[in-house]
Amino acid sequence: MDKQKQVAVILCGSGYKDGSEIRESVAVLWALSQHPVQVQCFAPDAEQTDVVNCLTGKVEKKQKRNMLVESARIARGQVLALSELDPAQFDAVILPGGFGAAKNLCDFAVNGAKATVRPELQTALQAFYAAGKPIGAVCIAPVIVALAFAGQGFDLTLGGEGGAADVAVALGHNHVIALPNQTVIDRAHKLVTTPAYMYDDAPLHEVFEGIRKLVAAVVGL
Repeated sequence: MDKQKQVAVILCGSGYKDGSEIRESVAVLWALSQHPVQVQCFAPDAEQTDVVNCLTGKVEKKQKRNMLVESARIARGQVLALSELDPAQFDAVILPGGFGAAKNLCDFAVNGAKATVRPELQTALQAFYAAGKPIGAVCIAPVIVALAFAGQGFDLTLGGEGGAADVAVALGHNHVIALPNQTVIDRAHKLVTTPAYMYDDAPLHEVFEGIRKLVAAVVGL
């Protein structure tokens, strides 16, 4: 009997403005539950870059939140520190989006094309890639992959033209326009991406459909 595949999911908080996008994260976990795989969530055991009131959109300057603790809200407590991730023990990795991914997992929100990826995540992604293991990235998360593998010419999507898409191109990648219910599969580099809420007004069922396709492709690769 074949060994069950192991998939790591990287979170960074709970909330679309300062952590992982909750709907996208749930969609990833929902889609993975339809495949014969085991899933483990990981998140940095560190403070979020900021805390945003998702009702008002304002930064709560006096508040501090830990990404691991906040991610446990989504993972129902089943989440480990990112420092504990051993890529050798997993067959694939998936990164949901959310503006927190651009603040906490890298500093793209501040530094754009000059941003860097969180060191432990950079190391993990490089290990997955070197071992020929697939990477899935949702919404803004493909920019993390673009930063981690600058100049390597990946095919990926960040939705439409402009903004983050231009940064991906500047980093030496090929940007493919796609809709929320679509995925871009780069078989040569085993990377799968989908726009999700890069389209702010995307219908929820289209976001889930794009992520369903992404997960199926990642598992298939």
